[in-house]
Amino acid sequence: MTENKPLIIPELVALDADAGPGKEDVIEFLAATVAGAGRASSPDGLAADAKKRESTAPTGIPGGIAIPHCRSPHVLAPSLGFARLAQPVDFGAADGQAADLIFMIAAPDGADDFHLQLLAKLARGLMQTEFTDALRQAADAEEITRIVTQQVQPELLDGGEGAEDGAAGKVGSAADSAAGSGAAQTKAAAASSAPAEGETVIVGVSSCPTGIAHTFMAAEALEQAGKDRGITVAIEGQGSGKIDALDPELIKRASAVIFAHDLPVKGRERFAGKPVIDVGVKAAVNDAGSLVDKALAAVDDPSAARVPAGGESAEESEEGSEHWARRLQRSVMTGVSYMIPFVAAGGLLIALGFLLAGYDIALTPKGATDSVAQTVAKSYTLWNLPGEVSGAKHSTGFLLYVGSVLLLLGQAAMKFLVPALAGYIAFGLAGRPGIAPGFVMGVVAVEVGAGFIGGLVGGILAGYFAAWLAGLDVPRWLRGLMPVVVIPLGTTLVVGSLMYMLLGKPLAALMTSLQNGLTSMSGGGSAVVLGVILGLMMCFDLGGPVNKAAYLFATAGLDPDAPATMEIMAAVMAAGMVPPLAMSAATFLRSRLFTKAEVENGRSAWLLGLSFISEGAIPFAAADPLRVIPATMAGGAVTGAMTMAMHVGSRAPHGGVFVAFAITNFGGFLLAILAGTVLSTALVIVLKGLGRNADGKKGVEAQAAAAA
Repeated sequence: MTENKPLIIPELVALDADAGPGKEDVIEFLAATVAGAGRASSPDGLAADAKKRESTAPTGIPGGIAIPHCRSPHVLAPSLGFARLAQPVDFGAADGQAADLIFMIAAPDGADDFHLQLLAKLARGLMQTEFTDALRQAADAEEITRIVTQQVQPELLDGGEGAEDGAAGKVGSAADSAAGSGAAQTKAAAASSAPAEGETVIVGVSSCPTGIAHTFMAAEALEQAGKDRGITVAIEGQGSGKIDALDPELIKRASAVIFAHDLPVKGRERFAGKPVIDVGVKAAVNDAGSLVDKALAAVDDPSAARVPAGGESAEESEEGSEHWARRLQRSVMTGVSYMIPFVAAGGLLIALGFLLAGYDIALTPKGATDSVAQTVAKSYTLWNLPGEVSGAKHSTGFLLYVGSVLLLLGQAAMKFLVPALAGYIAFGLAGRPGIAPGFVMGVVAVEVGAGFIGGLVGGILAGYFAAWLAGLDVPRWLRGLMPVVVIPLGTTLVVGSLMYMLLGKPLAALMTSLQNGLTSMSGGGSAVVLGVILGLMMCFDLGGPVNKAAYLFATAGLDPDAPATMEIMAAVMAAGMVPPLAMSAATFLRSRLFTKAEVENGRSAWLLGLSFISEGAIPFAAADPLRVIPATMAGGAVTGAMTMAMHVGSRAPHGGVFVAFAITNFGGFLLAILAGTVLSTALVIVLKGLGRNADGKKGVEAQAAAAA
């Protein structure tokens, strides 16, 4: 970040502007403003990047405020554009209020967490009514510049060097600005780190799913509520950027703890034994005062809930209040989520290797010990490229060499599939101490031939055993050794021995039976039935447990030498592409049946669908599950059945139409997707139309009743 360059100057400010009726219009208006000030090379490019970010999650926050933001290669210098709108525009805030104060954070592509740090400062300021009132009452752009700079870049208030176009003097005179909250926050932070002797101290953590606005708004609201009550409240915002951890001495002095979070608390063990108020982040944003009052009451309440000893690793930790089945499901999904990058990277590298060098490079010639790819990689370099190589039929020279290297890299990544699955299942159950034994159980599962089923079982056993060890009441001198020595060693010893001595062979036999069953269903009517089942699963919860189970079933068994496994992979990928494609088509054909936000989501859902990102349909399914989910499941079932019937295969585990080179019978692949998309689109439109008519009929009946 350029230290002495003002983030906001008068040329970046627009007051009482008429930017258009929709948030995309406002984003385009602010992008043009930033480019007009010489801070961006292309207004269209900046607007496109900001709208792409906006499509992932709304940037509106309560109080009539929105903060669209992005990193963009079109940004020439970190900048903060601002518009006060004459007509408020809906940016999807939780309180439903349209926004009249719009900030656009434009960060260069290489700005490390710059826009997240700026969001944190803005979010804290936006919880101060003095700050937002000053923005709404400011008379001109110069005054807005002074107010905002006071909040986000106070180091320039003394007339720092480098302010462009004379802005330094304008910014430097902001000491008497109505904003004032930036300096007040600095003093408050200093006071929080060193409370007076005998003063009551409450500490805590805030976090939200995106790690941006609500994280820091909750922190500011709680700290302000503490000031109003004459006590010190210090909150650690665990956002997407750098975490400013609380002083351990301050935590030690604290009488109680407030966790306002939607994500697991990092470093929970630091607060062990203290009374705790544990709520979602929005509770702190909406009513921080009552949470502080509850924390004060908990100090003298012997029956109050307390942060358990053992922190993240204890079974009685944050997840301990969950039902065991829910906790297990969440942990398995954690393992699958962490496994997917290995599958995607490895599978796509293997597919690229095949594209460049031919599929025969994976084969081992008769009488050889290495595959063609291994022979090429060991024997040649970029300065000594291979010519004719035994077993290589499709390629020579540079393409053969690079293809062989890519194949070996992909195979190396795929070897982590089962260990990553087991390791992160154990992590989900026991925290960090479960990772090492979980990975070991994954390796053991591969060694005994138990595959992903062995990884599932080994990871679960390792996680539960590690969590049990972490919950033991051990002497103080041993506590420091528990997470780094005792738990990994004990868990690996016990569960590993169990896997090798008792469970390995039965799990391997089960895995073999499943593989044989898969092979038997690879032809005829059984294959079509399997395709229907997989299509239904992929479209049922769009990235949830059922969807992930189908995807894991396909990727774990994917073998380029086994056509049946490639057909399973193709069915899963094609069916998973249908929901976002169908919703995009439906919003285009019948936009009146959808909300404005859904129509905007539909504009980008087609690209997500083509890329095999089923989650692109989640906003539609969440808003209207009874109409959307059955419709997409029907289309997914048709697509899955058609790909199996036409023997479509995919050597790549991800990528959608962009890995066409790895798909056999690509025409059949596209035809199956088209058929499923058409069916789902038609059903969604029909069901939405019926629902609209029913709602209209009820409305007419209600009006008639009122008139009577």
